[in-house]
Amino acid sequence: MWAEACALLDEAEHKHRRFFDLLAVPSARPVWEPPADIFADGPDLQIVVALPGAHAEEVAVQITATGLQIDTTVPPPSFSAHMNVLRLEIPYGRIRRRIDIPPGRYALVERRLERGYLFLRLTREAL
Repeated sequence: MWAEACALLDEAEHKHRRFFDLLAVPSARPVWEPPADIFADGPDLQIVVALPGAHAEEVAVQITATGLQIDTTVPPPSFSAHMNVLRLEIPYGRIRRRIDIPPGRYALVERRLERGYLFLRLTREAL
């Protein structure tokens, strides 16, 4: 059980480091891949995606045959043109996350953006 917990912590740390990695898909502009947590409760999936600075009306959520895709753009804050960047850790620009979900047909039953997190609840539809 301890080894399993350590493995999960290692995986979470690895994903946290990948937060600022560019997606493998070639793009003319950089695309940031935000971290996401996924929870299952019977036929429901609850997904939490970190989207700092995003506006709810500018977040596109699409359920596809193999997963979920989330897209948005977050503009950088306005600063004086004479400022030099000393550290840049917060993602700005295009943000996209593709999330694989278990097979089945899903309906989006809840969607809210709160305190920089996108909360989604999907429910599996009966066939």
